[in-house]
Amino acid sequence: MKKVLIIGAGVVGCSVARELSRYDVQITVVEKANDVACGTSKANSGVVHGGFDAKPHSYKAWFNVRGNEMFDKLSKELDFPFKRNGAYVLCFDESKWGDLKKLYDQGVENGVKGIKVVTGDEVRQREPYVSQEVKGALWCPSSGIVSPYEMTIAYAENAADNGVEFIFEKTVVSLKRNGSKMTAVFEDGDEIIADAIVNCAGLHSDELNNTVSDKKYNIVPRKGEYMLLDKTAGYLTSTTLFQLPTAMGKGILVVPSVHGNILLGPTAVDIEDKECKDTTYDGLAEAFDKARITMPSLTKKQVITQFTGLRAHADAGDFVVGWAGEEFPLYNLIGIESPGLTAAPALAVQAAEDVADYLALGFNDKFDPIRKGIPCFATMTEKERAEIIKKNPLYGRIVCRCEVVTEGEIVDSINRPVGAKDLDGVKRRTRAGMGRCQSGFCSERVMEIIARERGIDMTEVTKSGKGSEILVGRVE
Repeated sequence: MKKVLIIGAGVVGCSVARELSRYDVQITVVEKANDVACGTSKANSGVVHGGFDAKPHSYKAWFNVRGNEMFDKLSKELDFPFKRNGAYVLCFDESKWGDLKKLYDQGVENGVKGIKVVTGDEVRQREPYVSQEVKGALWCPSSGIVSPYEMTIAYAENAADNGVEFIFEKTVVSLKRNGSKMTAVFEDGDEIIADAIVNCAGLHSDELNNTVSDKKYNIVPRKGEYMLLDKTAGYLTSTTLFQLPTAMGKGILVVPSVHGNILLGPTAVDIEDKECKDTTYDGLAEAFDKARITMPSLTKKQVITQFTGLRAHADAGDFVVGWAGEEFPLYNLIGIESPGLTAAPALAVQAAEDVADYLALGFNDKFDPIRKGIPCFATMTEKERAEIIKKNPLYGRIVCRCEVVTEGEIVDSINRPVGAKDLDGVKRRTRAGMGRCQSGFCSERVMEIIARERGIDMTEVTKSGKGSEILVGRVE
């Protein structure tokens, strides 16, 4: 059987793995972190873009629009939260009306459906907390919101159910041509030989390509800082609110999450360090102050946490999609920055089809597209709660009070395919610790459950992998 190695377990790598599992091929996904969705895929706006912002005839435009169209079906098949809530691009200056019209024309050329230019009053009829300074806006009904890490986890679980192997905490440092095959060389000296390699390494995808290909690329980390508001701020907007974009990106957003929070950000600063995820006073202040231009009633009293995400901005200015060269089977997905989350489903289909065609793969007759997520106790009716507690009493024990997460959900998150290994892994799968207190009350109990289910000592439980141990020892 032919073997394909996928490097990177973000949303792109996991979606490619799932789509490739439709074919009769051995698939391995290798990831340097200890879980899926540990990089950009867990630290972004969660916006499913309509496609009006991308330059016409670019890969970004093509895959954005087609990816967007796939979300309704995918969210049902893979059981991850998605809402088609629509988006406004706000114009505060009548002299910029021409820029808004250009954005509209660009969207029409890209094939975005239903977009139109509206007045400021029309915006405020729908979203009354939007600034009185807004003169008009572009309305895009096809825009949506998704939980990016839950989407990635869903892809990974379905891929695993369909036979995909995941290897964590292994870093690929270089690639080598091996006749008609490819070899991945790991930091510890191990090697994996594959009939084809799919490069989904995000911020480091350029480095891997450059070890073997004559065509060189350069990824610049683009740092974006965010602030997350409590669910008590959820009434402020139901739609995604953009400001007119600049050369550095789509600007500061005020965007609802699928779980009822409000997200402010991101900033956009090009940096050198691909691992720098620090938040800064100046960055967070910029995010908040610019968000208040959109919505003056915002208050910092509602901020419950903040974080930084890094976008893989390629000097090429567009997604790099396709084979690195005719002589060797390295398939590149490089520079997948915004709208990469939206484009991921379509990118995955394209990559899978290209690899399958290259290797002359047959179809996997046993492929199952359906994945069922962890039952969410917080959103159940009283009747549904009674039924699930009867089946599994662990669902009757509330562990995270802020988000109403039960022990049953946490146990399930650990024992599923590609299950949680640490506090952050449980958090991404169940929301335990994502509420107002930010795990101040539930973290100890979650640690106890992780230790019990994984058969390890509490001192071995981490927040997010090696080096983030929480306990240093026991007091005798």
